[in-house]
Amino acid sequence: MPLPPLAQIPPQIAAVADYEAYARERLDDAAWAYLAGGAADELTLRANREAFDRVRIQPRVLGDMTGGGTSLDLLGVRLSYPILLAPVAFQKLAHPQGELATVLAASAMKAAMVVSTQASVALEDLARAAETPLWFQLYFQADRNDTLRLARRAEAAGYRALVVTVDAPVNGVRNREQRAGFALPAGIEAVNLRGMRPMAQTVARAGESAVFGSGALDAAPSWEDIAWLRTMTGLPVVLKGILAPADARLAVEAGASAIIVSNHGGRTLDTAPATLEALPWIAAEVRGRIPILMDGGIRRGTDVFKAIALGAAAVLIGRGYLHGLAAAGTVGVIHVLHMLRTEFEIAMALAGCRTLADIDRAALWTHPAPGQL
Repeated sequence: MPLPPLAQIPPQIAAVADYEAYARERLDDAAWAYLAGGAADELTLRANREAFDRVRIQPRVLGDMTGGGTSLDLLGVRLSYPILLAPVAFQKLAHPQGELATVLAASAMKAAMVVSTQASVALEDLARAAETPLWFQLYFQADRNDTLRLARRAEAAGYRALVVTVDAPVNGVRNREQRAGFALPAGIEAVNLRGMRPMAQTVARAGESAVFGSGALDAAPSWEDIAWLRTMTGLPVVLKGILAPADARLAVEAGASAIIVSNHGGRTLDTAPATLEALPWIAAEVRGRIPILMDGGIRRGTDVFKAIALGAAAVLIGRGYLHGLAAAGTVGVIHVLHMLRTEFEIAMALAGCRTLADIDRAALWTHPAPGQL
């Protein structure tokens, strides 16, 4: 039987990774498989974390740190530090309050939050509770009118950007979920999608294609759909799920306001590169024309530092804060953000970086070029 959420944070939780064991004790096997699992053999899931371990930071001493800080402007929003909460679906699987607990934590910590299309709390309810900038993660729907309806609702509720997930036209092979028999429990649903036509669900018989010609890809978005969305909204359009430099170039040409280097937390195509591996290639292609963000594997403030050194303007965290949410609700998410920000600022100080602008490849010991991670 899963344990109840922690009433207070024990001193044994001293780092973000410490929350994982406490989260596991508070979730049943099926929910844990969904929230913690990746695609197929989970090689990319592990690679996301391992890539950070291969990069070293160059310490610097006796620098003038007067007036230092971590603030930045991102898509017209002033942020206190470059750590955002990534979109994660169905957060009521982790805690009874779900995304509402998370948005309260984000507000307390002055962190921007990206709300999932598949949130288990309505996007309007989260906007009313928020005292921090919100972006809305948008999945294209089978009916483009439903897609536009979601965008309009986000605009009306005061969201500051649309984050279009582009790397999951079909679901990855989720073997861990299959083995656990995962299904959404009663009372948890994608409430923002009520009344909308669902995506095609196909079951292929032996000898038939499960993907091509099955209808599974009929509603998959294209570059033309991104161009259409840009004409229909005044919000910045961010593309999440870019790993190929060629796609980064197309995103710039399509008028994306920013891109997020992401492999969906290792949940779509297994054996895809780690996001930190892909990041310098993307940065070399984009050449500062639009902001680059990244997610995947971040558990330490030093990870945030390394991502920025390799070309990211900011990072998004996912599983780390979900573990905090599952273990201790709002307080757990607050604690995760506080630890990451503190560790990041310590890394900056010890690397002689007074501001975010000082964090570049020279802040790394090996100065890795694309392909060397």
